[in-house]
Amino acid sequence: MKRKKVTVLGSTGSIGRQTLDVLSAFKDDFEVIGLAAGKNAPLLAEQIQEHNPRFVSVKDAFLAQELKSILKNPVIEIFWGDIGLEFISSCSCDIVVNSLVGAIGLKPTISALSHGKRVAFANKETLVIAGSLIKDLLVKNKGEIIPLDSEHVAIHQCLGRDVPVGRLHEKIRRIILTASGGPFRSWTKSQIQNAKKEDALKHPTWVMGQKITVDSATLMNKGLEIIEAMALFDIGVNQIDVFIHPQSIMHSAVEFIDGNIIAQLGATDMKLPIQYSLFYPERKELPFNLFCDLLSVGKLEFEKPDFERFPCLKLAYDVAKKGQSYPIVLNAANEVAVDLFLKEQISFVDIEKIISRTLENHNPITPKSLEEILDIDREIRIRANEFVKSIGTQFIVSIATN
Repeated sequence: MKRKKVTVLGSTGSIGRQTLDVLSAFKDDFEVIGLAAGKNAPLLAEQIQEHNPRFVSVKDAFLAQELKSILKNPVIEIFWGDIGLEFISSCSCDIVVNSLVGAIGLKPTISALSHGKRVAFANKETLVIAGSLIKDLLVKNKGEIIPLDSEHVAIHQCLGRDVPVGRLHEKIRRIILTASGGPFRSWTKSQIQNAKKEDALKHPTWVMGQKITVDSATLMNKGLEIIEAMALFDIGVNQIDVFIHPQSIMHSAVEFIDGNIIAQLGATDMKLPIQYSLFYPERKELPFNLFCDLLSVGKLEFEKPDFERFPCLKLAYDVAKKGQSYPIVLNAANEVAVDLFLKEQISFVDIEKIISRTLENHNPITPKSLEEILDIDREIRIRANEFVKSIGTQFIVSIATN
C-alpha cells in the first residue's frame, strides 16, 4: 500500500510532537513530507534529522538562516512566513495536520483545502473566525476536515456516518461538550482573582501548550470549541451544552431526538484523536499503552459550569449567538490578553476585562472575504492592546499584529 504523505504544522508544539510520535509508530502507512514550526529551531532540526521531510517552514528569514546553520548544508527546502506555511500546506502531501495556535492557522488551512487535502484539524481558531469561508471551500473543492481536538473527534465518532452534516439539527437534541474545569474548577471567585501564571498552567488532566492551557483555565477554550462545533457540524448554539467533567474520560457526547445518548470515552492522551484523524475511516490497532481502565476510574462526575467564576465562557456563548464579526473579535482579543498574561503583564482576571471591553466597542459586520476577516483581526489586536490602559493596569505593551 502506498504511504500517505503528511505535513505537520506546529511540529514543535505539544500536538505536533505527539503527531510525529504517531507517525513514527506507523512508518509503513505514512511519510512525513513537510514540517513547520515557529521559534524552536534546535528541536525542529532534530525532527528534520529524524523524519527527513522535503519541505520545512519557519517563522521568519532569521530563523531560516539559524536552521540552515544548525543543519549544515541542508538538502531540504526551507521557507518562512505565511508564504512558507501556505506552500507546504499545498505541496505534494495527502494530509495536513494543523496544530498551529491562533489565527495564524487560517491561511494554511485555506491553502490545503483549496488543493483538495485532508486537514486533521486542531487549530480551532480558524473555524471560530472564518467558519463560513471554510465551509464554502469544502463545498467548492474536494478537501475535507477531520477534527483532531478530543471533543470534536468524540462528536465525530458519536455521529458516525448515519447522519449527514447539514441535517444534524433534524436528528439530534444536543451536543454535550465536556471540560475538565481546568486548574480553578474548585477555586472560589476571590481565589481566582489572585491566580498567578504558574497556577493557570497547572492543568489537572492534560499536558498542553501554554496558550491552550490558559484558555482551559478561563474556560475560553470551551467557548471557542462551541463556535468550532457549530461550524464543523452545522448546528445552532442552542443545541450545544457544556458539562464540567473532572475525570476527562468522556470526551463529549451526542443526545439524539429519540432520547438516546452516545458518548465517546477514552484515555486522556492526544495520540488517540491524532491516530483517529489520520486513519479515518479506518481503525488501526493501538501501538501505545493507552487503553482506558474504567474500573480504575471508578466514577464519572458532571457539573454545570459557573458563569460567574468563569465569565469568558459566558462571553463565548453570547458571541456564538450574535455571530457576524463578533467571533473574530473574541478570538483576537483573547489571543492578545492571554499573551499579556503569559508575559505576566496583566492579571488573570484582566483577560476577561480586555475581551469584554473589546467586544463592547465593536461595530459588527458580516465579513465576506478573507481580506475582511484579516483586516478585522488586525484592527482588534491593536484596539485590545489599547484597552490595557483603560482597565487600570500599569502596563502598555506593543503587540505585534499579523
